[in-house]
Amino acid sequence: MAVSIPFRRELEFEYGHVDELSPNIRRVIANNPSPFTLYGTGTYILGRGSVAVVDPGPADAAHIEAILKATEGEQISHVLVTHTHADHSPGCRLLREHVDAPTYGFGPHGSGMLEEGVATEESADRDFDPDVKVRHGDIVEGDGWSVECVYTPGHTSNHICYQLREERALFTGDHVMGWSTSIVSPPDGDMQRYIESLRLLLDRDDARYWPTHGPAITETHRHVEAFIEHRREREVQILDCIRRGIHRIAEMVPQIYLEIPEFMYGAAGRSVLAHVVYLVQRDELVCAGELGMDVDYHLRT
Repeated sequence: MAVSIPFRRELEFEYGHVDELSPNIRRVIANNPSPFTLYGTGTYILGRGSVAVVDPGPADAAHIEAILKATEGEQISHVLVTHTHADHSPGCRLLREHVDAPTYGFGPHGSGMLEEGVATEESADRDFDPDVKVRHGDIVEGDGWSVECVYTPGHTSNHICYQLREERALFTGDHVMGWSTSIVSPPDGDMQRYIESLRLLLDRDDARYWPTHGPAITETHRHVEAFIEHRREREVQILDCIRRGIHRIAEMVPQIYLEIPEFMYGAAGRSVLAHVVYLVQRDELVCAGELGMDVDYHLRT
């Protein structure tokens, strides 16, 4: 029986309009919908008067203008970035043309693996380098608000979440979303780290998750547990494919992803590769040659 993930996709909003989500949280959604961003990038504004912006989004002048309009009469004092995919961090450059606020993040793209010499995908924002590099457990304080930094590598090696401590609200970026599971694409995406980062959240008491895409998640632990179980189920499907004589990732994808359109097979294949790498690391699978999309995988005998 397939794992039941409590997905939520419904969201009432208007592009360019700021929504009041709580006394300390507002959101503006960028007009960049896609199969990977749902309705678009949700940029969060924390605090009142002197505020932080979380994930300025893509390099979209209209979206930056909407953020500035939403904070008119206030000061943007901090810019917090969860990671360096093109729908999250490039807006920093445009925002800096209007405000003199330092940027915060774990580091440039790939910074969680640079010491290992790991290459990263081309679609990332390679220009972003935070003014302030934060680490797990760091506290960033503003005027009347504070956030705890929660390092969650896996979706990318530099992915970090931020908890608004006054509301125990965790801004989860792409690590945990309510409408979809996250893509984990090697080599910068790492399934072992991703699952470890999910388990990390189970040890926390966050009251609510605010992903960068889609609606809030209120049953936080239930959602994370379902994500972990979903990943276990995916491993079982991969091992079953191999037992049935299907040894290449491209041949596994249509057998595993029965409900997605064919144009998404490439992204699905990257996710299968992430699982396969993890299974090889655990010595459950082997292959001849380097790990990759176009090699045969076999059970360890």
